[in-house]
Amino acid sequence: MALTPHDLVAEARSKINEVDTASAQAMLGKCVVLDVREYDEYAAGHLPNAINIPRGVLEFKIGTMPECADKSSAFLVYCRSGGRSALSAVQLQKIGYGNVVSMTGGFDVWQSEGRPTKKPAPIDFT
Repeated sequence: MALTPHDLVAEARSKINEVDTASAQAMLGKCVVLDVREYDEYAAGHLPNAINIPRGVLEFKIGTMPECADKSSAFLVYCRSGGRSALSAVQLQKIGYGNVVSMTGGFDVWQSEGRPTKKPAPIDFT
């Protein structure tokens, strides 16, 4: 029997630590915040000081980010609803990141609760 995406996320959640949005907000400034959504989602709004590395390139790109060099640092990972961040947290653990948590509910819940968000500065092509 083939697994569904929901099955994969449920399996991932059984292997990681998750925090709610209130706990995630308390972590800001004390951890590396990774937004694993696509850039257009990130550009529409993101957690303060979040680094955007889309889920599809996470394992390849994280090693190129100076902020992510110390694998023993605390990492808070989030996406839109919590599925991609759960899958990402598992992968990060597999490649040696030992202190990773995923935010349940994702940016949708964060934003609906009126928590602080940022938008990147527009890119000037002139």
